Amino acid sequence: MADLTLIIGNCNYSSWSLRPWLFLRQHAIPFAEQRITLSTASTHEQLAGYFSGQKVPVLIDGDREVWDSLAILEYLAESYPELQGWPADKAARAVARSVSAEMHSSFPAVRNELPMNCRRRFPGYRYSPEAQQDIDRISELWRYCREGFGKNGPWLFGDFSVADCMYAPVVIRFVGYEVTLDPVAQAYVEHAYRSAALQAWVEKGKAESEVIEDDEADWESQPI
Repeated sequence: MADLTLIIGNCNYSSWSLRPWLFLRQHAIPFAEQRITLSTASTHEQLAGYFSGQKVPVLIDGDREVWDSLAILEYLAESYPELQGWPADKAARAVARSVSAEMHSSFPAVRNELPMNCRRRFPGYRYSPEAQQDIDRISELWRYCREGFGKNGPWLFGDFSVADCMYAPVVIRFVGYEVTLDPVAQAYVEHAYRSAALQAWVEKGKAESEVIEDDEADWESQPI
């Protein structure tokens, strides 16, 4: 496989960039990282050379260009089949794809009201009933995966998979906004958040100095 380059945005804010980055880091796949600061005067120009609609992430593999987080993860899982990006069991694989696609297309209240922020914690944060419904559904999905397919390991399907990458930004959100969860969901959040690969991303986010006001929650916060 040719050398890989992953184009990402700000680590503190870019939940979509995190997902494929986490897969590569977790599996120690060599790749070059190119970071483009979002919401600046030069962002448009820096992204103009990619066929991604001015969005990150973008994966460059030789003369191939893949954009959209889930598409990149599918590409990586196909390129490295020995890593079992999707569970080997057909039933588990179907569920993993379903919950990943649901994350890709759903939960607008959580996305809008609990923006990802690696640097800050928001004690007492209040969110809407719609956001609580999203949180309840995510918790329900995690319980379904863990109880039905995750008995042999700590990840959603036992072993680390694409599904864990898709929900990694939610893990960071639930930690930062101190979301109350059931025991199964809380145990998953604690394991995923403490994993070496996700902590490496969090530290990158904490080291950044840029502030994108539109992606900051309007609530008193504390540094993590």
